[in-house]
Amino acid sequence: MSEQRAKIYKEATPTWYNEKRGREVVEAYNAGAGSEQPCDPFVACAVVPAASGSYRDFSYIAPDLPEYIAENCVGCMECVQTCPDSAIWGRVIPQAGLNAALAQIADQAEKEMVQSQLVQTAKYWKVYQKKHEADPTSPPGGWFGIFVDPTKCKGCGECVVVCGEHQALKMIKKTPENLPTFFKLWDMYKRTKETPTAYINPRLVVDNMLKESANQYVGGGGSCMGCGEVSVIRQLLTATEAMVGQKYGIVAATGCSTVYGSTYPFSPYRVPWMNSLFENAPTVAMGVREFWNQTGRRDHIVWAFGGDGSMLDIGFQALSRMFSSGLNIKAFCMDTQVYSNTGGQSSTATFMGQNAKLATHGKVVPGKTEHRKELGNIAMMHPNTFVVQTVGPMVNHFYRALERALAYDGPALINVYTTCQPEHQVADDQSAHRAVRAVECRAFPLMVYDPMGGPTLASRLSLQGNPSINRDWHHVKVKGGSQKVNFVTFAREEGRFSKQFDKDGNPSPTLLASQAGRLANWRLLQEMAGIKNADLEAELASS
Repeated sequence: MSEQRAKIYKEATPTWYNEKRGREVVEAYNAGAGSEQPCDPFVACAVVPAASGSYRDFSYIAPDLPEYIAENCVGCMECVQTCPDSAIWGRVIPQAGLNAALAQIADQAEKEMVQSQLVQTAKYWKVYQKKHEADPTSPPGGWFGIFVDPTKCKGCGECVVVCGEHQALKMIKKTPENLPTFFKLWDMYKRTKETPTAYINPRLVVDNMLKESANQYVGGGGSCMGCGEVSVIRQLLTATEAMVGQKYGIVAATGCSTVYGSTYPFSPYRVPWMNSLFENAPTVAMGVREFWNQTGRRDHIVWAFGGDGSMLDIGFQALSRMFSSGLNIKAFCMDTQVYSNTGGQSSTATFMGQNAKLATHGKVVPGKTEHRKELGNIAMMHPNTFVVQTVGPMVNHFYRALERALAYDGPALINVYTTCQPEHQVADDQSAHRAVRAVECRAFPLMVYDPMGGPTLASRLSLQGNPSINRDWHHVKVKGGSQKVNFVTFAREEGRFSKQFDKDGNPSPTLLASQAGRLANWRLLQEMAGIKNADLEAELASS
């Protein structure tokens, strides 16, 4: 394994890190060196080079890896979208390209192994092959494959969960016998050419991650296994790059994203980012925006990153000032409903009844007793501010709304529900599932508010994408009928609410009050969006 890793680092040493000391630092850390070694010139200047995280190796840490079962794959790309560590990528390879790649492999068994990892899906083979037969000038069908980078995968298993019923991925134990196979397959991915643009459908937003330029967050960050924040960061940066290329930068509030984004000497970001104090990232972003405007970079996008603590709790005043400035800055709030980075303290984003530090559940105080503050609602009340509330796994809503926010010439908020496994007390593979559930149960409704959409709130606010949009609660199909999904349903599935249920599973008065608050917020949004609630009308008619 040490030989394999040495080969990777030797071949992949980037042009910006050719300085001898820089190479020594990366190689030393990958070999297990500690903080006693002297810093390189970059770190001496408080700079961690861009994309240096791509040379970090987790292959000796993660106990499991996802195994790809090609014959079950449909090319949906959900696993690529969701992977929080940039460890899974898809590739469409035309027959000629596949022949050329296989020709470089001398061992027949290895050739057969590589071929077995590619499949003729309806999406990338049958559709294109049919068009090619009708018109020989159009591209023929392409082989599709999913490839796992063993140096980046932390083994969270979230890819397996989102693959769901297709069962094209399964977690297996990493062994000295199967790990070399993963490296060979990843070498195959690197040897093949980038997916031809002819196979990337601009109407299918998930296909954007077939482009190598989509890898704006290269992995190698020190985030927790399955981190819900990182998956969304990857999607957000992919969408930004698709619109403006590398013409963007990030001002990040102190928090998880700056900690796992700067684990010396590795940075997973491909673009410049800077960090100031915890609560003033939007203020610093205003300075960057003004400077870029003065230096002819009005076409560059400025992102202000932060969690719910730095955006809607202690740092809200800075965010509000940014909105009021009218400057073209995009704020990105990773809403985990808790101060994740500093140990899980309660914030004004925390749900009532949630067990969190400074709002613990005891005999006298039953967890947090205050209602949660709604950042999206407050942001809408600022002049000329574009507001998006969304979740990463609902990719169509996420990307379409984000594209509109990026195109808007003014301040915008992208508020995203992001699961924090340790603080929400859920499994490492549950980020995407929990985010979708938060939408289904009205804990975190989807919304898009376009201040230029019309003269009324109803013309500006859209709740499209929410399930059962004209009802109180959504119902999901279960064996023998349907089941209501409300906030108690949501809370029952997360450990942070476990103390709000008695031994028979009955919810506490505090949790029921929290649920009432979620319903009241949902009804308020419906009213503002001009949506009639059939359940509310029936309730009023019977009273």
